[in-house]
Amino acid sequence: MTAPDQASPTGQDTPPTCYRHPGRETWVSCVRCGRHACPDCLRDAAVGQQCVDCVRGAGQGGQRARAARTVFGGRPSRSATVTWTLIAVNILLYLVELAHPSLASDWWMLGYAQYYTGGPFHGVAAGESYRLITSAFLPGTGSLGILDIAFNMWALYVVGPSLEQLLGKVRFLAVYLLSAVGGSVLFYYLAPQNVPALGASGAIFGLFGAWFVASRKLGFDSRGIVLLIALNLGLSFVYRGTIAWQDHVGGLIVGAVVMAAYAYAPRKNRIAIQVAATVAVAVLLAIAVVIRTGQLTA
Repeated sequence: MTAPDQASPTGQDTPPTCYRHPGRETWVSCVRCGRHACPDCLRDAAVGQQCVDCVRGAGQGGQRARAARTVFGGRPSRSATVTWTLIAVNILLYLVELAHPSLASDWWMLGYAQYYTGGPFHGVAAGESYRLITSAFLPGTGSLGILDIAFNMWALYVVGPSLEQLLGKVRFLAVYLLSAVGGSVLFYYLAPQNVPALGASGAIFGLFGAWFVASRKLGFDSRGIVLLIALNLGLSFVYRGTIAWQDHVGGLIVGAVVMAAYAYAPRKNRIAIQVAATVAVAVLLAIAVVIRTGQLTA
């Protein structure tokens, strides 16, 4: 996929020029090699456009062409396999939850509490750290649960495919999962420890944050996503007794941070930098959980 780049790292104000025609200005670059090229030097490909040299190299059996990459370094794909899989998993687990309501209490996000007086403690601080991610794959039950999963799956359907095509499958999944955990971690810190939470909202807000960063990087109109974020955050605080606003804010922050690392990583050693950033965010979240657990169990 091709898209307008930002100004060059050297801060030049004028557009770059075609690598084959220095007199022609262009912001469009080849999805394979990243070189800027004018329309005469670009050819339509399965995803985005490629320069004539990369097309020629790919067509010659004796030469190995550089692997195609999206604008943010991922492997391009026409399908949104990860998005559809996440939607299917969420809906399937919701149906299982309806058949077995106890799954909610087994998986919901909980800090550190007893289910009954004198009973054992449950929650992340009690060693049930899996709740940080399992809670993101179940909505609440009842009418609110239906609204929760309906909105979240609609948002995933709207935002997911475009982001997945920009990032590639692996990076998109990393943003989704880290945002889900990030929302749970902030809930772990700020919410009462005996209050549970369920829902994919943290992950969805992470995708909102990621789309905002991507739109700013690519020069797209970001007013729509800003309005969507503002409206939903507003509802989160208005109905803070029933909506876990901490989860929303945590997911939004983590999604934006991870996407910024992917979008603004320099082309040189880009993959290594993106992997390092992903690992760093995961490690910081893990450290935050350890610290909070120590506070609650000291």
